[in-house]
Amino acid sequence: MDAIASAAIEAAKAGGEIAQHYFRTNLSVETKADRTPVTRADRESEACITRLLSQRFPDHGFLGEELGERPGRGDARWIIDPIDGTKNFIRGIPFFAVLIALEEAGQITAGVMYAPALGELLYARHGLGAFVQGQAASASDRRVRVSDVEHLDRSMLIHGGLNDLKSRPCWPAFLALVDATARQRGFGDALGHSLVIGGQAEVVLEPEIKPWDVAPTKILVTEAGGRYSDFSGSPSIYSGTAVISNGRVHDAVIARLQEKRGE
Repeated sequence: MDAIASAAIEAAKAGGEIAQHYFRTNLSVETKADRTPVTRADRESEACITRLLSQRFPDHGFLGEELGERPGRGDARWIIDPIDGTKNFIRGIPFFAVLIALEEAGQITAGVMYAPALGELLYARHGLGAFVQGQAASASDRRVRVSDVEHLDRSMLIHGGLNDLKSRPCWPAFLALVDATARQRGFGDALGHSLVIGGQAEVVLEPEIKPWDVAPTKILVTEAGGRYSDFSGSPSIYSGTAVISNGRVHDAVIARLQEKRGE
């Protein structure tokens, strides 16, 4: 493991420790301008992560959900979501995660997804694969791979919520994919992404996302053998939508999204 991956893992664990400290406590909740919730835990976690990474890489910039953008002195910046799944976190549901990714010259080259309440940490480095960290001190890290399912009629489709999808232009395409797939489950945020990365599901649809929601997911799923794109098929994390898949069913999903858009 190189210095980049090691530093990202260290920072994710530190941020996760702060989140766990506040988890299932009586936290006050604020509503941001975009109508999403934020807590003291979100802000303290991001501040801790940013501080640790700044100490290791003083020239790097930052883009965080809570603290915004801080330009660096080069083409490298860290993209941070200190608590992905804040709504779950607030309600005492253990499905939340710390997300950290490194973007260099416009490409995601490292990513960490850490779910502190579940004790699971996934990480990836460009060209080196995706791994789940061993939970015991003596356990070795294990490489993760997407599933080998090749057809939609054997696939599990993950979504983040029906009401959200129903209000969007992709709703007809989603219904078509429900008909085409074997199973459908609602697992929001990073949890759903991790199921595709680890081979337990085949595709996730995200109709509205921010860069920090999917930056580590992009490299994790591609290094695990899968594929990431927006609804049009572009690999950008900045266009506001995402399809995360095992790669084998990706073109079929995009085709349905495009077909229903044209109707």
